[in-house]
Parts: sequence; C-alpha cells; structure tokens
Amino acid sequence: MVYKLIFPERYLKRARQFLKKHPALLKQYQKTIELLELNPQHPSLRLHALDGRFKGLSSVSVNMSYRILLEIIIKKNEIIFVDIGSHEQVY
Repeated sequence: MVYKLIFPERYLKRARQFLKKHPALLKQYQKTIELLELNPQHPSLRLHALDGRFKGLSSVSVNMSYRILLEIIIKKNEIIFVDIGSHEQVY
C-alpha cells in the first residue's frame, strides 16, 4: 500500500531550512520519505506515537539525531508532515 504524503507549506519551509543547514543529510532524508510512502512501519524509521502536548502526532527518525513529526491518518492512507529538526527542536 502506498501512502499519500502531504507537505504543508509551513513544513516545506522548515524542511528547506533544515536541509540548507544540514546538506549532508539529504540522502538520508530522501530515503526516510521514500520508506514512509511505501511502509511507515519499516523498522529503520522507528515510528512511534507521541503523547502529552504532541498527542495525535507520531515521529520518525531521519537518523539518531534528527526527527520528523507527522500526523498519520490511517483511514485515508495519508501522512501529513508537521515539523523536522533535532530532538530538542521538534519536542
């Protein structure tokens, strides 16, 4: 099953800033996006639901230092991107 990836303008702005600051992560970022589209449950993504003020959102790892916050709507097979950055930046 292929998921529909939704990139709101706010997220795209943050992603551009993130990749400009961390150009060496471009390939890892692209791989993360590809895996999410094909299989959000892939073990290397380390997908997990968040709680507290982020209840309703999930997180995946670009690598051990950087995360992408997501809203996953299973009924419509949609993944909405919310934020990207280090653990401290996104949480």
